[in-house]
Amino acid sequence: MAAPVTSGHLTPNPLAPGDLSWGGLQGPPDTPPEPKQLPELIRLKRDGDRLSEGDIRGFVRAVVDGSAQGVQIGAMLMAIRLRGMDLEETVALTQALAKSGEQLEWPEAWRQQLVDKHSTGGVGDKVSLVLAPALAACGCKVPMISGRGLGHTGGTLDKLESIPGFTVIQSPEQMQSLLEQVGCCIVGQSKKLVPADGILYEARDVTATVDSLPLITASILSKKVVESLSTLLVDVKFGAAALFPSQAEARELAGALVGVGAGLGLQVAAALTAMDNPLGRSVGHTLEVEEALLCMDGAGPPDLRDLVTRLGGTLLWLSEQAEDAAEGAARVATTLDDGSARDRFERMLATQGVDPWLARALCSGTPAQRRQLLPRAREQEELLAPADGTVELIRALPLARVLHELGAGRSRAGEPLRPAVGAELLVGVGQKLRRGTPWLRVHLDAPALSGPQRRALQGALVLSDRAPFAAPSPFAELILPPTDTQQ
Repeated sequence: MAAPVTSGHLTPNPLAPGDLSWGGLQGPPDTPPEPKQLPELIRLKRDGDRLSEGDIRGFVRAVVDGSAQGVQIGAMLMAIRLRGMDLEETVALTQALAKSGEQLEWPEAWRQQLVDKHSTGGVGDKVSLVLAPALAACGCKVPMISGRGLGHTGGTLDKLESIPGFTVIQSPEQMQSLLEQVGCCIVGQSKKLVPADGILYEARDVTATVDSLPLITASILSKKVVESLSTLLVDVKFGAAALFPSQAEARELAGALVGVGAGLGLQVAAALTAMDNPLGRSVGHTLEVEEALLCMDGAGPPDLRDLVTRLGGTLLWLSEQAEDAAEGAARVATTLDDGSARDRFERMLATQGVDPWLARALCSGTPAQRRQLLPRAREQEELLAPADGTVELIRALPLARVLHELGAGRSRAGEPLRPAVGAELLVGVGQKLRRGTPWLRVHLDAPALSGPQRRALQGALVLSDRAPFAAPSPFAELILPPTDTQQ
């Protein structure tokens, strides 16, 4: 039996691409003659037993047709979170989720151009908003099926929906039209596209099962299998504000994604990127849209630009649209500097429901003009540095938790968000800071921060007495898909 994929690690042997020795992947052979009832399936997994392919299909079918009660879905998710799944179970779950809706089909001529990127979630992570149009400007087709906020992390769809009129639900026919006209689209799950994962995704957010390796793997890859991609790159975050605190744990998830992807016939690579500090200088839906546009102006925070160009360059290289990752990164950087990525973003907005005048004004306006066009919070409050020092770290997790309390995140599935709530970092890591200098500006709809919130935010700022330094790139490691000789 393949190594088990547990909630926090792969035991006893880490999954490697070469572990996928079972060829074309027909799935586990022990499908039972009669479907089991949901309580029995939950009991099996609760007690640490293995679910067959038929068991998993039956559970997913019940999720989609509504016969599974919410408490049963939550119980199964928790059983999987605590007991884990082996490789074959994870593959079967991925396949079942993918087959719960339609399979997207594209013109054969697009085959090599079809690429996508997915992030496991971070604080201030607006990479997808920039990368999808940048790749489209490089000649790719990017059918990005994205998600909403999970836990303390922000969701790409929530950020885009902070733009008045943006519509994330698109039919397969509309998606093909978007790829023809724009080269990219960013959409959500619908009843036609991976509906089972949409239900489980929301349930994970409110049942403390966000950090389960098999559930993460199946959720990510099921959405990508239906996209019929040439290449997928997954940005696996690690650090204090990521699902997995250590790089080693992130590497295990990366191995699962790469290995299961290979078994499903999908070329998957994984980038391990640090998530201790927020990415960029803005956190919160509308503020992140503004910062993404700044990046597409050829400006903005260097860590955001670095990650966009590195991830994009890797995708262009792996999909054989660039000689190597460095050439690919240079091509992506050019789209940011010459405005072609921003042009694609404008066209995507207008084609996905945003008034063409607003799309044009957002993409051609100054930062100050853009702020007038998007939802704005009622109040702003600045925090001052408590001492002199060099910014060693800005802890992303306490910042995200306070913003979540203020309305930027969800406590229940389907709960409305406050899109204008967020924070601007007025300083960067490595910068010298004087006592009394503003370092954070919080945008909030409440009259003021509470005492505990203010203390939590001040605790996010870590100062040292060393000399100013250049902040390191968040990009740490690349896990490549197996070659033909390794499979």
